[in-house]
Amino acid sequence: MMQIFNYIGFILGYLLWWPLLIVKNFGIAIIIFTLIIKIITFPFSIKQQKSMAANQKLQEKQKLLREKYGNDRNKLNQEMQKLYEKENTSPMSGCITSILPMLVLLGVFYSVAYPLTNTLHLSSDSVNQAIDFMNSIPGLQQSSNAFYRQIEFVNIFPAIQNSSFVQEIFSASEIANISMFNQSFNLLGFDLLSTPSVAGGIYYAIPVLCLLTSIGSQLLLTKIQGNQMQGCMKVMLFVLPLFSAWIALNVPSAVGFYWIVSTVLSFVQTLVLQKFYNATKMGGKMEAQHVALLRLQEKNAQKLQ
Repeated sequence: MMQIFNYIGFILGYLLWWPLLIVKNFGIAIIIFTLIIKIITFPFSIKQQKSMAANQKLQEKQKLLREKYGNDRNKLNQEMQKLYEKENTSPMSGCITSILPMLVLLGVFYSVAYPLTNTLHLSSDSVNQAIDFMNSIPGLQQSSNAFYRQIEFVNIFPAIQNSSFVQEIFSASEIANISMFNQSFNLLGFDLLSTPSVAGGIYYAIPVLCLLTSIGSQLLLTKIQGNQMQGCMKVMLFVLPLFSAWIALNVPSAVGFYWIVSTVLSFVQTLVLQKFYNATKMGGKMEAQHVALLRLQEKNAQKLQ
């Protein structure tokens, strides 16, 4: 599983690296990166909106089925499944779309946790040699978290970049990129490579903001859309924000900052979707398309008779 997330991080690292080359600041690069991700995943957001419209249409029919077959659980499940097949929808469709942001979050984590291989895309052999060299320096081996050795290397790079060993394993352009990378992590006084649970103080604001923006945006959108969350969506309202806050507490601040930016942009995106892809309007449109399809099927059946 970790290899899968690491591979996602390797791919997302390209989307982080390109804006970083332009703006030279990792925080601003994350904002640009998040905008790119939102554009790429916009079709999934439209699909989720359609799923919400379909579920709204199903609620009344589901209520009738529960009233009719409430005492027969097996029959109720069978009729529910027939209803889903007839309406071409799934009770899990909203949940699957909700999981997608978490997959991207974990991918961003691996881009940040392994910056040399997943963001700068340096060769694994060169990076391993560099880490071994760093571990041979007195005092650093004990102070370095094994999971964040690449981050530790980026942090101490100014002190060792002129060493003959570093000059041998990295090219001049790679050394320049690592040096630029080292200087890009300061944003509004925050070192985005620092971990809130270790740095403490003001850095606790990052996981707190992760939690508040996630829950707050979901509650506001639920109120605006006039919907009541069902099933797994109720669970996701609290589970995903708590999980993201826990992650933000224990990983480099850049990951938590990404989640905050992503949540805010997702809120804005959903407001846009609500205006142009309103669930009620889409429900009416889908119902009209469904009626038109039934009429076409009936017409074709009459021709065959």
